[in-house]
Amino acid sequence: MELSALLLRLAAARPRVFLAPLPGATPIRIAAERELRERGWPSVDGPAQADILLVAGDAAELEATVRDTWATLPVPRALARATTPQLAEILDAARRSLGAPAAQRRQLAEQAERREMAHGGASMAERGPDRDGLELDRLHLALGPLLADWPAGLTLHVVLQGDVIQQVEVGIATGDGPRHGSWWTEPWRRVAAGEPVTVAEAARRRAAAHLDSLARLLGVAGWPDAATTARLLRDRTLAGASADGLRGPVHRFVRRVGGSRTLRWSTRGLGRLPAAGADASPPVVAGDVVDRYGRWLSRLVDDLDRLDAAGPLDPGEVEPARGPWDPDAPPPSATLVGLLPELLTGAEIATARLIVASLDPDLDEVVPAGDRSGHG
Repeated sequence: MELSALLLRLAAARPRVFLAPLPGATPIRIAAERELRERGWPSVDGPAQADILLVAGDAAELEATVRDTWATLPVPRALARATTPQLAEILDAARRSLGAPAAQRRQLAEQAERREMAHGGASMAERGPDRDGLELDRLHLALGPLLADWPAGLTLHVVLQGDVIQQVEVGIATGDGPRHGSWWTEPWRRVAAGEPVTVAEAARRRAAAHLDSLARLLGVAGWPDAATTARLLRDRTLAGASADGLRGPVHRFVRRVGGSRTLRWSTRGLGRLPAAGADASPPVVAGDVVDRYGRWLSRLVDDLDRLDAAGPLDPGEVEPARGPWDPDAPPPSATLVGLLPELLTGAEIATARLIVASLDPDLDEVVPAGDRSGHG
């Protein structure tokens, strides 16, 4: 491959970025998504389409996965690592590297050395009867932990027969920073620590969390335009936009997404969880994918009226996005992760990511009990 000056200039002009968020890096990921949008740099769904691999956060146990992901980027390529929400200099340096002939010749040599290793056996196949008694290959596949629009730190080790998931094992990775829990539940942790928190702070964080979840679901569903709108509204909410300033755009977004027949048709009946009876699921996730994103939209509208509320937060009245937060009980996301094996077994692989996105567990909540009282 010849690294012409024209090729390098084209890569550096508007680089495509694969964002790889690691556990504990929610604020960095949000800042990265905002920075890329403002620069007009496209975010891509996989490393094979990327010019830059942008790693958000630190997680030593995922370093081998990061290296393997990096090896799949074509040259010219650049690696950017962000450990704080200040990304401008990091991205500028990555862009300069893309356009530097000497740097890219080194990348080309490195890629040639690793090419054989990069093609090692990532999956294994064996034979087994399918639901109709036919002998089909059983494929062992890992979903995650570095996927677009995917819960940071989550790996699903699945066994496929045909296109149907037969078995699921859950793997959870943790970040290298302090184990303080989810950034999304910070206002409630502050209340538990005796700090003053207003209703507005909690409502703003919850509304932004629902918009964040909606962005991931819409991205997985193949509606990137609506996903971009959700992220833009999330960022405006976190930046302190007033209820009046957000009301019009949020209502238009809710009508657009909630009224989409295509989205409803493509997700109806998927990942259904019982709403009543002995096996009833937590109310926040009961029903199917349509019920769950409909609940996010409804809560988003409800929270608009709380964004300017100055009264003190009552955690029992306004709960976090993923369910009630109780420092003495397992966090809601632990329950969501626990639902995945049974919920995904028997599902087609094409729908598995939609189901995961509709639950959107936050693995930063799934921390040892002794670490739940802090905040950061």
